[in-house]
Amino acid sequence: MNLHELLEKTVTGLGYELVDVEQSPRGRVLRLFIDKPDKPRGIDIDDCTLVSNQLSRVLAVENVDYDRLEVSSPGLDRPLTKAADYERFAGSEIHLKLRLPMNGRRNFNGVLQGLQDGKVRLQIDSGEVELELGNIDKARLVPKFD
Repeated sequence: MNLHELLEKTVTGLGYELVDVEQSPRGRVLRLFIDKPDKPRGIDIDDCTLVSNQLSRVLAVENVDYDRLEVSSPGLDRPLTKAADYERFAGSEIHLKLRLPMNGRRNFNGVLQGLQDGKVRLQIDSGEVELELGNIDKARLVPKFD
């Protein structure tokens, strides 16, 4: 089992969603972002502590060599990393960047319309565009402050 699978299995076993994993260049720092969709107020320090403590034990048992483990919420500008995220956050404003340009353009801002047939539908100022999911380099929610 590779590291990402081990982290995913442990985090989901605790009832959380593994949003993203970042590793420092030499793998010395493991940074995890977790979420719990059914928790109205979002992830708090108790959630991060619970996951961190459990992962510390699992990583020790599995002999994973690292210096520091960081567990946090994905934040207001949550990254969209899985196909399911594009369905879950339909209706939200997002910013995304493509790996390869489409019509000379790599950056898009708009309202997410969902995912259909492997294409992300996005309502932008000039109309609706469909972008290949596999061509998306990064996508994040745009925070709303009321």
